[in-house]
Amino acid sequence: MDLASMLRWAADRHPHRCAVSGVGRRLTYREWDERTDRLAAALSGWGVRAGDRLALVMHGGEPLASLHLAAQKLGAVSVPLSTRFGVDELAYCLADAGAVMVLTDPAHASRVEAAAGAVPIHDVAEVDAAAEVADTTAVPPAPDESAVSVMLYTSGTTGKPKGVPRTHRAEHAAAVAHVMQTGQRLGVATLGVMPLFHTMGLRTLLASIAVGGTWVAQPTFDADESMALIRDEGIGSLYLVPTIYWSLLRTGRLGEAHRLDNLAYAGAAMTPSLAEALVEAVQPRSFVNHFGSTEIYTFTIGADVAAKPGCVGRAGLFSRVRLIAPMQGAPVDEEVAPGEQGQVIVSMASAEAFGGYWNRPDANAKAIRDGWYHTGDLAIADEDGDLWVSGRTDDMINSGGENIYPDEIEAALIRCAAIDDVCVVGLPDDRWGHAVSAFVVPVAGIEPELAAAATLAHAREHLPSLKRPKQAIAVDAIPRSGVGKTLRRMLVAGEYTPRGEARA
Repeated sequence: MDLASMLRWAADRHPHRCAVSGVGRRLTYREWDERTDRLAAALSGWGVRAGDRLALVMHGGEPLASLHLAAQKLGAVSVPLSTRFGVDELAYCLADAGAVMVLTDPAHASRVEAAAGAVPIHDVAEVDAAAEVADTTAVPPAPDESAVSVMLYTSGTTGKPKGVPRTHRAEHAAAVAHVMQTGQRLGVATLGVMPLFHTMGLRTLLASIAVGGTWVAQPTFDADESMALIRDEGIGSLYLVPTIYWSLLRTGRLGEAHRLDNLAYAGAAMTPSLAEALVEAVQPRSFVNHFGSTEIYTFTIGADVAAKPGCVGRAGLFSRVRLIAPMQGAPVDEEVAPGEQGQVIVSMASAEAFGGYWNRPDANAKAIRDGWYHTGDLAIADEDGDLWVSGRTDDMINSGGENIYPDEIEAALIRCAAIDDVCVVGLPDDRWGHAVSAFVVPVAGIEPELAAAATLAHAREHLPSLKRPKQAIAVDAIPRSGVGKTLRRMLVAGEYTPRGEARA
């Protein structure tokens, strides 16, 4: 199935059902199908052809979603780029993708102009004006499902962003998997606030079309506005990163969302305390932990977060997963024994898988071997066969000759009443090689030095000596990507301002 046909068929089934609402335009499925036809015709009139890479740098919401879908109808490759990229990152991605055009909005125009070089730039208002008079007979037949639909750039927690081309078939399979794995109801309304330059944002959009639901657009996140949309639009399903869930909880109004009964999260680990708070506030019918990546949308699904907070569960609908020996270059058939830590690998035969990185044979050689994608994640299988992520190979701290992973330390420390956020890394130390170090964000009203000291006291009560931080450093915020991934490398590199410290 290609994505152009996916939208057309949804419009055939539900022509008068609301497809898009929220902030901005309100469109039925028939109107959305017609609007994306006009946008596709306008882009075709400007010379965009099948296979061309069309870059999109703008806030989320209906205009970006419609342009992404218009690209699908042309058979062009949509390249939505992070609105957090600076000029250098934008310039790199535009050049790397070989973009034929970049579409932007006033909020991002100056950075795009500085980054684009010779790449033609059009404002979203120009596209809308051209679409009003465009000849929709110029829209070509639906593309083949093997054609590339989208190229997402990884968030670049280390090194330069990598282009991840994904076909129509992979995108459609991932949407179907998302519907099945999260228990989406036909016609459900869902909040469209996750950025479309990230796989979670695209999955929310496409899954909404698959079930004939209403995609409730919110261009940028604001907790109070989100709560108003959740309540007023009757949203029944949320798929968000943990940081956004925290913000919604802190409004104190999540209990007002009477139709909300379907929760899912991904992008970063969720602490048990957050999971427990969400269960108490929402009493969800379904609460799912999705573990996957841009490259292969689903690795595993933790199908019952309420019963097993933090568990990533078992292989997804279209996935095959193994835990192999954690050392670099381990054979793909060298599986670890039950209860032992191993690195997670996922079969490239998955219908949700990419075919390899764009122009990066070095990255392919590192990540893809013998038909398996090496995720870089470490996990342990419990007695039920469910997986628990225990860290990443790159995050491992070698302290005093022992290998330590930050995730379980962070899960213990976040329960300290004096802090709002925490990140654990290994900092160079003459005695230990690397010292386990906790960066903490104090709760409002608590002095940074007191928060750091309270963190170490909490560690003494709740962690074995090996895993207790040697120091706690209070900072204003933990550095994270646009979708909540912790950027540990920035802390290791000293890119922070200490507000207070305590040592064990």
